[in-house]
Amino acid sequence: MKNILNTLKKLAVASVIIPALSFGAEAKNSIDEIKEKGKIRIGVFSDKAPFGYLDSNGKNQGFDIVIAKRLTKELLGDENKVDFVLLEPANRVEYLETNKVDIVLANFTVTPERKQKVDFANPYMKVAIGVISPEKSPIKSVAELKDKKLIVTKGTTAEVYFTKKHPEIDLLSFDHISESFAALKDGRGVAFSQDNTLLFAWAKQNPGFVVAIDSLGSQDTIAPAVKKGNTVLLNWINQTLEKLGKENFIHKAYDETLKPIYGDSVNVESIVIEGGKI
Repeated sequence: MKNILNTLKKLAVASVIIPALSFGAEAKNSIDEIKEKGKIRIGVFSDKAPFGYLDSNGKNQGFDIVIAKRLTKELLGDENKVDFVLLEPANRVEYLETNKVDIVLANFTVTPERKQKVDFANPYMKVAIGVISPEKSPIKSVAELKDKKLIVTKGTTAEVYFTKKHPEIDLLSFDHISESFAALKDGRGVAFSQDNTLLFAWAKQNPGFVVAIDSLGSQDTIAPAVKKGNTVLLNWINQTLEKLGKENFIHKAYDETLKPIYGDSVNVESIVIEGGKI
């Protein structure tokens, strides 16, 4: 009987220690490890102005970059303690799964499929799918795309939407956003589908093109993402977004990076989510 009691005691102690060790390992692998390294790796775009892009000096700029730098400052005390890792739409999930980045801040739309593979923090932006086309021959409805080539970028919600909802439409897919816009300019497709927020900005800077279909499907949100199961870093991001909401930080980031492009043509409240809460 004494041996049985001793065994039960050992099991009880182990049941307390093991979860504690597991939690410690999780924390070690996220925030503590980032602080020990003195750097945080954030995945961003290089060719999606004005959200994430490289300027003429090769420096990261844009709406997502401003947010990434502030998160870095909140965590490490210095916004320069960030390593920006350049991504394409199709490899955002992979870079989290393979530990190449700690956070993805690359205009990442939240979808049920992606939520199965990564964990999304609370959102900072609203978005829908749009379609841009030449002003002289605008595409005003999905029906007008039948038997024509529609340009999309691989790994985007637009590609998924048209593949699932409209298999009758011929898609011309590219790895890079810049390649997709180049194909639109060259006339290799009659239109290009992407996030409407990006298309509004691009049309402003490229006369001769119009977003004649400004919203398809449901309105979605854009949010930071972390590796599946990294609840320590996830909770920290959510708490920080809530804290920054008290100073209207996301609105300030909009004014700095997006308003100069959009002007008064876009209502800021139709895009910005403050404090992580819709």
